[in-house]
Amino acid sequence: MYWDYYRKLLEFKEIPNSDEVTRLSAEFNSLFATITGYPALDDRITKTLAKKSELLIALKYPEVPLHNNESELGARAQVRRRDVSLHTMTEDGTKANDTFLTIVETAKKLGVSAYAYIHDRVSKRFCMPSLAKMIRAKGVSGMDYDAG
Repeated sequence: MYWDYYRKLLEFKEIPNSDEVTRLSAEFNSLFATITGYPALDDRITKTLAKKSELLIALKYPEVPLHNNESELGARAQVRRRDVSLHTMTEDGTKANDTFLTIVETAKKLGVSAYAYIHDRVSKRFCMPSLAKMIRAKGVSGMDYDAG
């Protein structure tokens, strides 16, 4: 139900209208009035309902993204990898792992093949511009690190 609602918000952002604002606001109230009988989940649902005005700011300003957690999304790959492999054995291994994942996630955000980029760098062909140059060229916002 929550993902269906999220998809409706995405559709609204494409073609906003006042009738839809009213309907989506009412649907939010209904969705977050759900009582599951599981105290921790019910508490979370109640807290979400209390933040309605902040969470539905896109109904008033459709140009605003539905979430602003790009940094968290970028870090998710690192967390998954750490969970699978437990940890690195050395500090250098941790730095190498973090560097590799930063390159992969930055390339993904830029729409560049991470494999092609890394191959270009390892083979010393340097046919592709650095990731930092691509970031500057595209004017990509939300990237709070300097990859290159």
